[in-house]
Amino acid sequence: MKKILLIEDDTVLRENTSELLELAGYEVISAPDGRQGIQAAQEQGADAIVCDIMMPEIDGYGVLEALSKDPKTHKIPFIFLTAKTERKDVRKGMELGADDYLTKPFEETELIGAIESRIAKMSILDDLSKLESQELADPFAGPRNMHELKNYIDDEGTEYEFAMGESVYKEGDNSNMVYLVLKGVVKTHKLDEQGKDLITGIHKADDFFGLNSFSKNIPYKEYATAMEPSKLVGISKEEIKNILASNYGLTLDFMQFLSDNLTEAKEQLLQMAYGSVRKKTAATILKFAEKLPPTPSGNIHILRSDLASVAGIATETLIRTLSNFKDEGLIAIENRDIRILDMEGLKKIR
Repeated sequence: MKKILLIEDDTVLRENTSELLELAGYEVISAPDGRQGIQAAQEQGADAIVCDIMMPEIDGYGVLEALSKDPKTHKIPFIFLTAKTERKDVRKGMELGADDYLTKPFEETELIGAIESRIAKMSILDDLSKLESQELADPFAGPRNMHELKNYIDDEGTEYEFAMGESVYKEGDNSNMVYLVLKGVVKTHKLDEQGKDLITGIHKADDFFGLNSFSKNIPYKEYATAMEPSKLVGISKEEIKNILASNYGLTLDFMQFLSDNLTEAKEQLLQMAYGSVRKKTAATILKFAEKLPPTPSGNIHILRSDLASVAGIATETLIRTLSNFKDEGLIAIENRDIRILDMEGLKKIR
């Protein structure tokens, strides 16, 4: 039950107003003058104060000023109830910090409405204050950006290690995990109806992969295979979903990450559809150079089948094109490794 402090020197009006408030479901404390009203507020507290202005001992302005300076009472909603109706009187009361100003005679609904409104406002402000205090007390309650999300997954996820050529997951497996590459390189790929392997993504350290859907429990639609000894950390997509649901800014960052991946995939498809064989091969070599760490001698180890898959050309055609690039001094070939000799030359191929 909410408690109302009524400070009014008119005995009849005080008793009538007390009865009105009690019938409305409030607990009422009353005081006949300002001095006793201040004492009652400080000792018993209240959810709202209704106070006359013209009173003996201390007037309503003095009551408001005194309670405003007390940390225990300064937040209690304060409503003036008076016969003084001049604008200067209203302005003075509001400047001192009153929450409302009702004139006598007043309607029952007017008084009850003013009290309910001010109590509700204070309740909302208290809730916001508690929320802000909680956030300040625990500023690192959850990841706030992509960098912190990756750190969170690294700390809270489960680590896995895969040898070169080992499968992380297969098409049709349950897609309940999202992976972050800690070390190594993982390719995602699909097999077409003729059994031809198409690489859909190359994921190096600090890259995500494995996200199919947040809203549906659908299986993986591709394979994921380690291209070299790799260390991954996995976390359930449900946990990622819950983290994003509580952080609007992080959700926008994650959407941008997905958008960037989609843009890269579109560029790869356009390259495969419209690029010349030479351009496809050159672009694919450059793409692998971005993803794969070079050996101490500057070489990158790429399976010819993987190059052909990403480029969207036959392996035999790719090998002939690589041979031409070697003759032109663009690349060097040592066993299975490729070393780029002229990166700008590769970028200019059309």
